[in-house]
Amino acid sequence: MTVNDWRHGVYAITDAGLLPDDDTLIAACESALAGGLALLQYRDKSRDGERRHRQAAALASRCARHGVPLIINDDLALAERLRREGHAGVGVHLGQQDGSLRDARRVLGDSAIIGATCHASLELAARSHEAGASYLAFGRFFASRTKPEAPPARLELLAEAARFGLPRVAIGGIDADNARQARRAGAELLATVQAVFGHGEPAANVQHLRRQLIDP
Repeated sequence: MTVNDWRHGVYAITDAGLLPDDDTLIAACESALAGGLALLQYRDKSRDGERRHRQAAALASRCARHGVPLIINDDLALAERLRREGHAGVGVHLGQQDGSLRDARRVLGDSAIIGATCHASLELAARSHEAGASYLAFGRFFASRTKPEAPPARLELLAEAARFGLPRVAIGGIDADNARQARRAGAELLATVQAVFGHGEPAANVQHLRRQLIDP
């Protein structure tokens, strides 16, 4: 797999409510990938392990064709299984309560992309950096439909986090209206659910978001 530069651009996150079955999920993600994603995250909090593996494997194959890494949300075992099955571009994103970044790095190896949720904390970012994270995700910065209860973060945090030398992800209410604001504040990656999958055609949504990043 030839991997595009994943460190800058649009980072789409799937949602089981918006994409409730295999066909809808795969079609939407195929469209988003065609629009020029930097990263795709598979997020499904259900306990249906068979479905989660089936869907993640299908997405991993499609991501590979586009040279886009697939990130598995909060499930190191699933990411490891997919890599054992030959999906070399699969990584994992871990929240603060979802396992050890050091364990993830040991299990998945040096080449894997491992993301860390840092909320609104530079202290968490420092710990994540030390533990081997590939990128640092901060937020929420704006009102979020997906996680309305998430504590708010200051946009200035993104500039302050430049000290760690890792790609900074802005998450939480990111859309075409505020994407440029988040980019100007220092985010290299803009993570979103609704702005890609919540309405319209995902490919067009991704392209629209990307245009906001060309001239910040």
